[in-house]
Amino acid sequence: MSGSTERSASAEPLLQVEGLDVSYRTAGGLLHAVRGASLTVAPGEVVAVVGESGSGKSTLAQAVIGLLPPGGTVARGSIRLATGQGPVEELAGLPEKAMRSIRGRRIGLVPQDPTVSLNPVQKIGTQVAEALRVHGLADRRRAAIDAIELLARAGLPDPRVRAGQYPHELSGGMRQRVLIAIAVAANPRLLIADEPTSALDATVQRRILDHLEELTRESGTAVLLITHDLGVAADRADRILVMSGGRIVEEGPVGPILASPSDPYTRTLLASAPGLRPASTEPAPAPAPAGEPLVEVRNLVKDFPLPRVNGRRGVLRAVDDVSFTITRGQTLALVGESGSGKSTTARLVLRLADPTAGQVIFDGADITRAKGKDWRELRRRAQLIYQNPYASLDPRFSVEDVVTEPLRAFRVGSATEQRRRAAELVEKVALPASVLVRRPVELSGGQRQRVAIARALALSPDLVVCDEPVSALDVSVQAQVLDLLAELQAGAGLAYLFISHDLAVVRRVAHRVGVMRDGRLVELRPTAELFDAPGEDYTRELLAAIAGRRRGVPTLEVGT
Repeated sequence: MSGSTERSASAEPLLQVEGLDVSYRTAGGLLHAVRGASLTVAPGEVVAVVGESGSGKSTLAQAVIGLLPPGGTVARGSIRLATGQGPVEELAGLPEKAMRSIRGRRIGLVPQDPTVSLNPVQKIGTQVAEALRVHGLADRRRAAIDAIELLARAGLPDPRVRAGQYPHELSGGMRQRVLIAIAVAANPRLLIADEPTSALDATVQRRILDHLEELTRESGTAVLLITHDLGVAADRADRILVMSGGRIVEEGPVGPILASPSDPYTRTLLASAPGLRPASTEPAPAPAPAGEPLVEVRNLVKDFPLPRVNGRRGVLRAVDDVSFTITRGQTLALVGESGSGKSTTARLVLRLADPTAGQVIFDGADITRAKGKDWRELRRRAQLIYQNPYASLDPRFSVEDVVTEPLRAFRVGSATEQRRRAAELVEKVALPASVLVRRPVELSGGQRQRVAIARALALSPDLVVCDEPVSALDVSVQAQVLDLLAELQAGAGLAYLFISHDLAVVRRVAHRVGVMRDGRLVELRPTAELFDAPGEDYTRELLAAIAGRRRGVPTLEVGT
């Protein structure tokens, strides 16, 4: 998605934003989300806007395309778009009817979450065709035909079949390609990509960004890329703008920004992005203590029945003959793409699902078919930290209620002792005592994940399963949570089963790494060995997909 920086820098700007202020009306008064932002995007140029949640980057993009949420207002400043045929047009303050003729036709949008951006009750082809019909580019019959061609251009396999399916029948990567097809349907001159791959596996992310780059390069479309992933920005952009507190604190070509950032905030972001650091500078986990396995998985198999086809019922083997061990104080990471079986394996270890075959041994006891008292005892000693801190905490509870819930469920201690334990735990995860009376909605994503960790530690477990525990967090918050997990492991001898698709994160936390593909464990090695000399082509493909590896940007050193 990278054009020629020299050509872009000298070209007449396609988009020019000057002195932009955006504010929201809230119950507590005005919230200033963007302050004095100025930027340009030239034809064919890719400009990445990076920063953490709340930095104002998405609000900036929403203001450009005229899709600010209720209560959002452009208070001051100018947003000018070159028409290519006549005078530059001012978008700030343009009536909604006029913006509708620009949105989609001249400015396309690839939103972040295809789950909420696609209509669940409309077929894919209908939704793509609508983008053509609403701008008068095709009649109903022609739009249906062109929609299939657009899906093919966006890289969907069997586009005619996909056009007749509903969103829930497609994978996350496929749904994101549908959004790309809709965004480029009218051949816009500017494309805004708002975190277009943040929820996808690294290899799927790379394929989609490669395809988006190809599409925009062919048409000369400019791209405003909104991302919190500095590796993606390093790989794909001509220029980077860094936002913090609603302000653009630094901007410039990719190379100089990454090599010698001038703003302290930019330096903090770069220091927190594991994919942009050489392996020699990565903080490695402390050596795992030797000893008898706490967890032993033997030849685990999990089958799921498929719907009947022609009177016959098939079977999906999600986990296929998987074996491994985890000792106390050790972190074993399972990595692989979505559908590889890693999360299903974790559920089997926790006995949240029954295996079809194989054994799970926990602290010397066979728990494969544990029920009743034995199953309940396992619940005390093995805990789970979910991926999404927004969805895993009950919004009706205070933080104290969330943390003490496991204690109440197992009737551990009096109410006073439970409150005391909650105070100890929030202190242990580096949160102030004042959060105990607050609700999850009042906390940031990083704070919520710390609360989730505190809850997981409430019963002093021996094993903690971390299912993508930092994938929803900004890089600096991600680094803080990973440091916290390492400290807790060193202090309490916790064993971690760490599920992730992010190998840059795994390099930092794991003692051993198991690579899963199609339900099978294709490689299980000490972390340094796997990164230095991967034995499988699939592992090399995963390592090569780590964001930040293009254009000579220093990154994780991977054996060939």
